[in-house]
Amino acid sequence: MTDAPKAITLENDPLAPYCIAPAWQVGGLLFLSGQASIGEDGSIVGAGDFDAQLAQTFANIERVLAEGGSDLSKVVKVTIYLTDMANFPKIVEARKRWFSPPYPADTTLEVRSLALPELLVEIDVIASV
Repeated sequence: MTDAPKAITLENDPLAPYCIAPAWQVGGLLFLSGQASIGEDGSIVGAGDFDAQLAQTFANIERVLAEGGSDLSKVVKVTIYLTDMANFPKIVEARKRWFSPPYPADTTLEVRSLALPELLVEIDVIASV
């Protein structure tokens, strides 16, 4: 018998208005919804500032991971969505800042837009618990 999937919830969840669970735990894995630069109050943090948005996005990732009993050291896969691939070098630096070798598997792609027009980056994560 396997463990039933478990929704991970947050107090002051900025994704709640969009009917999105922050994450799901299935067995020993945690699947995060795409995280972006949205503060706990639902406002965009760092509109027009990629570095500020990236920092807030990782803060949100860390918050959801912690609520699910995990952390950045247990991340095994990331998918990164950029609205401008010119920011890719900053993503490489972000990997060095927030992850340690061996680095997670990664897919990075450019998209025309994200869910809210002010957003410049969104990251979804799979981690072990």
